[in-house]
Amino acid sequence: RPVGHAPMRRYVHFGVVSPVSGFERVCHMGRKSVTRVDLSETVYQKVGLSRTESADLVEQVLDTICNEVVAGRSVKLSSFGSFIVRQKNERIGRNPKTGEEVPISPRRVMVFKPSNVLKEAVLKGHQKPGKD
Repeated sequence: RPVGHAPMRRYVHFGVVSPVSGFERVCHMGRKSVTRVDLSETVYQKVGLSRTESADLVEQVLDTICNEVVAGRSVKLSSFGSFIVRQKNERIGRNPKTGEEVPISPRRVMVFKPSNVLKEAVLKGHQKPGKD
C-alpha cells in the first residue's frame, strides 16, 4: 500500500466477515492483532459509551473470561468459540539435544476451540473470490 493512504478496514462480527458488521478491525502497517484499545474504540464508536466506559466494559469482559478460566471453568461464546481448561497428567518427555528422558509434571492448560461459525468464516476468508 502506498504511503499516505488510509488504512485498510475489515469488518468482523463474531468471526463472520461482513461489510456491515458492528465490529471493525483496523489493520495498520502490517499489524495483525486486535488490541484492547481497538476493542474499546469499537465499543465507543458503535455503542455510544464514553471512551472511559468503553475501556472499562472491555476490561470487565476480559477479566470475567480470565477469572473463569483461572478458576478452571470453561467459557463458551456463541458463534465464536470456547476457552476450555484441561488437566494434563504427568508424562515422560525427552530433551531433544541430549535425548535424556525428563519427567513433565502434571498441569492445567487452557485451549481455545473455535466454533463452526468461526471456522467457516476463516475458511471463507482464506479462499479466493469466486471459489466456494
